[in-house]
Amino acid sequence: MKRRNAIKLVAGTIAAGAAGVTILTQAFKPEKGPAISPKKVEANTAETEWNYTILDPATTAAHAYENFNIGSCMYGVFSSIIAQLGEKIGAPYTSFPVHMMKYGHGGIGGTGTICGSLNGATAIFGLLIDDKKIRDILTSEILCWYEMNPFPTFKPVEPTFDFTPNTSISESVLCHASAAKWVKKTGYRIDSKERVERCRRLTADVTAHTVEMLNSYFDNTFVTHYQNNETVNECMACHGGHGKLGNSTGKMNCTSCHDKTVGHSLFGDVHYQMMDKK
Repeated sequence: MKRRNAIKLVAGTIAAGAAGVTILTQAFKPEKGPAISPKKVEANTAETEWNYTILDPATTAAHAYENFNIGSCMYGVFSSIIAQLGEKIGAPYTSFPVHMMKYGHGGIGGTGTICGSLNGATAIFGLLIDDKKIRDILTSEILCWYEMNPFPTFKPVEPTFDFTPNTSISESVLCHASAAKWVKKTGYRIDSKERVERCRRLTADVTAHTVEMLNSYFDNTFVTHYQNNETVNECMACHGGHGKLGNSTGKMNCTSCHDKTVGHSLFGDVHYQMMDKK
């Protein structure tokens, strides 16, 4: 659409009031990227020294719940899977320095960035899967799954702290955003024992799902389910590498940190169509 015609359309639709603005925003909607359909991921069967064998998700999750008390979330996920593989396979897992994963607590040293449980899960993917394309698919899968589902759901046989947390949907892979969303919903303080128990059980949830993914991947039955985030697709239509703005990249949910203003919602798409590509 030429700029002159666009200006005429803007003037006419604004004159038409609210209904006109609605028509205007739809008329100027940028084209989003195509949705990614569920697909089967073929396992790379190349031999490495880091082999895998089927694990029990519930058993490994219980180990992660206990190991949280030793080194927090990232350590809980990673060490529980390594320990299980060490029992079943032996070396080199029995000598792996799992203590190094303690750095991931509280979103890396307490800074609130990536959730430590996800950091531990993706570290396991990095250890076991050498193919970058496949590794990135599994990473996107578990991060998107984490953003979109209610946690925690794990119920320990013998809880460290006898408290059953309410669930919340984080809509973010960031530690501080995920925890803050739960705190806002429940009313507990961020430094409370209740919030710690929530993260302890969340660590077990992520561990169980990581094992389920690994089991199906190495059994050559893994199918993606969580590769799409509509919010991200909408934002990246303008801000991504193929958009005119070209000022952002990523796959994580944008709205956990960035809110749309009223002006952006009403006129952002119109402004976008009138501007030149950088």
